[in-house]
Amino acid sequence: MFDENVLKVGSNEMELVDFRILKQEEDRVYEGIYGVNVAKVREIIKIPKLTELPGVPEYIEGIFDLRGVVIPVVNLARWMNINEPEKADLKPRVIIAEFSDILIGFIVHEAKRIRRISWNDIEPASFASGVGALDKSQITGVTRIENDEVLLILDLENVVQELGIYQPKVGLDHDQIEKIEGTALILDDSAIARKLVKDALEQMGMNVIEACDGVEGLQKLEGLFETHGKKLKKELRIIVSDVEMPKMDGFHFAANVKEDERFKDVPIVFNSSISDHFSEIRGKEAGGEAYLTKFDGAVFYKEVSKVIKSHIQNVE
Repeated sequence: MFDENVLKVGSNEMELVDFRILKQEEDRVYEGIYGVNVAKVREIIKIPKLTELPGVPEYIEGIFDLRGVVIPVVNLARWMNINEPEKADLKPRVIIAEFSDILIGFIVHEAKRIRRISWNDIEPASFASGVGALDKSQITGVTRIENDEVLLILDLENVVQELGIYQPKVGLDHDQIEKIEGTALILDDSAIARKLVKDALEQMGMNVIEACDGVEGLQKLEGLFETHGKKLKKELRIIVSDVEMPKMDGFHFAANVKEDERFKDVPIVFNSSISDHFSEIRGKEAGGEAYLTKFDGAVFYKEVSKVIKSHIQNVE
């Protein structure tokens, strides 16, 4: 039976876990509203018994064993430099999130609900204002909810990188890189992620064009078609797209590309920190030739070069 509640490929929507962090300011307690993509959440549990670790940042509460996997637990309020209320009716939970096949727990004061939000209603962090002590690099987007309140979508991967648990494997063996001529289009709202992908593609000998989201990606495609016309099939070798992006996500972008006769034959590779199996399935349904988890340079080169070679054989 078809479930209408399941997100459809190309719907340009995301689902968020809405959670709250309380902040004490003098005699008042304020509620901060935050979210993280459901696709990155493995489960939500009560706070387990934690084992403290010596010599770690104060925002790391400790570790615990979850069915044979040792998981570090971060106190989000401390990481965000928020003064927690001394007396409040809290319902603390641990959100177990997964980034690039790494599990990490985040303590929040309350996990509220699941929200379905259109990417059209999410503003990039660069346009956000009034986000308090948070650095905008720690926010992936901002959206308004009921009562004109603001929900901040946090970049919890920032914590993972700060902890040193995950570091991109960017190295490539230059002697084994086979040069490929042509142009690549990359989409990612993270400047750091775009640089990693751009450097890898340029090492392969490609000319790289960048876009920050799906809307800009479609604009770049139009510009390329104006320049190359029908020869674009041979010039544009590949599109590498993130999944989570404001305005238009990667799946919706891909659906638009595959419905356009001018661009439908250009291969698309998704490159995302979302490592759940469902996202891989959605990537294939959207027309992607491959779904990669950020970021291993050797794996990226192997998969992307394979996709490009297959594309070259089909158009030449």
